[in-house]
Amino acid sequence: MVIAKTVNEKMTQKPEIKLFDEKLVRTVWDDEQEKWYFSVVDVVEVLTDRPNPQVYWRVLKKKLLAEGNETVTNCNGLKMRAADGKMRMTDALDTEQLFRFIQSIPSPKAEPFKMWLAQIAKERIDELQDPEPTIDRALLQYKRLGYG
Repeated sequence: MVIAKTVNEKMTQKPEIKLFDEKLVRTVWDDEQEKWYFSVVDVVEVLTDRPNPQVYWRVLKKKLLAEGNETVTNCNGLKMRAADGKMRMTDALDTEQLFRFIQSIPSPKAEPFKMWLAQIAKERIDELQDPEPTIDRALLQYKRLGYG
């Protein structure tokens, strides 16, 4: 039985860190599939405020798998930078899968998190249609860092 599949290592990935409610959410943008992937453990931490979200995810994964939930079987293994700075395999879901997954976790933060996801998707669509604001934002960030 396959619990996670590994996304093709050759895909063009652009890792990013996003913030929700002052918590880090590791993401990867896949240029080829034009999809965001989100770290499941990071999302669990945001929604549950548990001190050890990895354990919560492990238990929830077994429960969902036993129920035949497709979200778990469609989970992707991606390398993302861990807290120790090393690149480690991490369970990740694309935006569509993540919306389904969020329904599995009872949390008052679920709706605000969904709104946040929708905003990220909208920004990416806007960037694809008109890359100029993205370039302007990158230049501004570059100047804030003391360059140029």
